[in-house]
Amino acid sequence: MTSRPPQSGPAYRRLGVAERRGQLIATAQRLFARTPPEGVSLDDVAREAGVSRPLVYRYFPGGKQQLYEAALHSAAADLELCFAVPASGPFSERLAHALDRYLAFVDEHGEGFAALLRGGSVVETSRTTAVVDGVRRTAAEQVVRHLPVRHPGPRLRMAVRTWITAVEAASLIWLDEDRQPPIGELRDLLVDQFVAQLFVMAVRDGQTARVLRAAAALEPRGGRMDALADRTLTMFAPARLES
Repeated sequence: MTSRPPQSGPAYRRLGVAERRGQLIATAQRLFARTPPEGVSLDDVAREAGVSRPLVYRYFPGGKQQLYEAALHSAAADLELCFAVPASGPFSERLAHALDRYLAFVDEHGEGFAALLRGGSVVETSRTTAVVDGVRRTAAEQVVRHLPVRHPGPRLRMAVRTWITAVEAASLIWLDEDRQPPIGELRDLLVDQFVAQLFVMAVRDGQTARVLRAAAALEPRGGRMDALADRTLTMFAPARLES
């Protein structure tokens, strides 16, 4: 009697339609986290999932492009939720909590996150670009919701959206630099950067100034905002004395 060769991938098991589709998307996400999309094939996905290539095509008849877009939509939904934190406590603490979740996502998805934001992939289309832009807009809207303002003006919105861009850039640089500085330090740096950005805009925009004062009034004494202000004053104090 001839013995069957051992399977190289995980054992196949029958799943429902939704569960199987979710499994294939999750598998693709894991592969995209380690390798840019152009380096992943349907054979890789099938092997990793322990299924046949035709089965992958059954669920994604559009092939790799359709699977990539499905994985992207799923990742985008998770990424958008990172900034959906409870509306309680000081603003700086809410922001730090959102960044903890966001940076954990970046850390987990690695190469896939970098490929998502950098673009230039052979599977990039106007649809995938729209998904990424949607994540950016949603993140900015989530941050604005935590600010004490009902109708943010264009300058305040600009400050928030500019910061979202800076967070993306810092995340990509962090991955390039072997995840240095430590993730907690990066989070604190980004919180400080947003507060400093509001300070700069507040000099030119009355609404931003009012929002910043209202947010600062809710911060605990000796908290993040006080610490940033103290460090800033300490840094410039010697120069003022010398002049």
